[in-house]
Amino acid sequence: MPPNSATDLHPNGASEKTAPDEIVDKNDVFEKLVAPQAGPRKFEVVYFNLLTFGFAHLSWAYGVYLIFTAAKWQTTLFALAYGIAGGLGITAGAHRLWAHRTYKAKMPLQIILMILNTIAFQNTAMDWVRDHRLHHKYSDTDADPHNATRGFFYSHVGWLLVKKHPEVRRRGKLIDMSDIRNNPVLDFQKRYAIPLVLTLTFILPAFIPWYFWGETLNSSWHVATMFRYVTGLNLTFLVNSAAHFFGYKPYDKSILPAQNKFVAFAALGEGWHNYHHIFPWDYRTAELGNNSLNLTTHFIDFFAKIGWAYDLKAAPEDMIKTRAARTGDGSHCWGWGDTDQDKEEREQAIIKHPSAEKDV
Repeated sequence: MPPNSATDLHPNGASEKTAPDEIVDKNDVFEKLVAPQAGPRKFEVVYFNLLTFGFAHLSWAYGVYLIFTAAKWQTTLFALAYGIAGGLGITAGAHRLWAHRTYKAKMPLQIILMILNTIAFQNTAMDWVRDHRLHHKYSDTDADPHNATRGFFYSHVGWLLVKKHPEVRRRGKLIDMSDIRNNPVLDFQKRYAIPLVLTLTFILPAFIPWYFWGETLNSSWHVATMFRYVTGLNLTFLVNSAAHFFGYKPYDKSILPAQNKFVAFAALGEGWHNYHHIFPWDYRTAELGNNSLNLTTHFIDFFAKIGWAYDLKAAPEDMIKTRAARTGDGSHCWGWGDTDQDKEEREQAIIKHPSAEKDV
């Protein structure tokens, strides 16, 4: 993809025109949006997305059939492993490292995470980060790309089948993305998105079972590629939908995000959502005691031990208890370094495996 392209690749390969370099009108008045909020709107269906998502899910269903009737066990196991690897590219990479800056990673780990992120293909990491920071800044309002106030289906996948709400476009221009645009690893992914995605997301996982253990191309494609890919998409989508509808809310009962154990397990530790929306800068995305279902945290901890991950940020226990007692007092932020982040949080946060540098 050209570096200055004005096209967003959607998770199914579809595209929608955007204007990332538009200048924000300083006289533009931004109304305060209080969640849950969803104003009247006209939905404009993106039919290409509708058709490709429909085809992908039909291929997924056929893949399920082949798993039980024709595919070799090695292919199913490979699809699971390749899918988990890609999932870590979303959870440890796009989400915790780049979107929220909950820890820092040395170049080798960043390259690994970029590759894993491409395997999952939920847009380029640059676009994923922009939408996710916007989601936290304006959660469950019209400026949230997958506003859960509009219902389970919309927050799960419906938002990808229609054009973006004008508030998403308008306020998305204000999200600070300077750290992401200046990242050479993510710039490389953005520049070469099409060949990287074709190779790592679709061709390679179909080739490996066929070449190494004689799987049929039909089973390789529908199990290792399509079943694995669509399953990964929907597990991530559950964080946007199920974790905003089902679960308990020990930290802020006034917001939609909730603690959901099933989503935590299925999405590699991303289901402790009530906690995460209160402390988006905590690298664990969960309080202590909830790491048994948090594969992503174990992944980050491993690389911290070998020195590739450092400056891991975590909320201390007394801060967590204080916030739980307040239930709702405090502002929303997209992660570490947001201008709306509480100063007390920054001063009291625990920095694990700190670097000698003084930057933030």
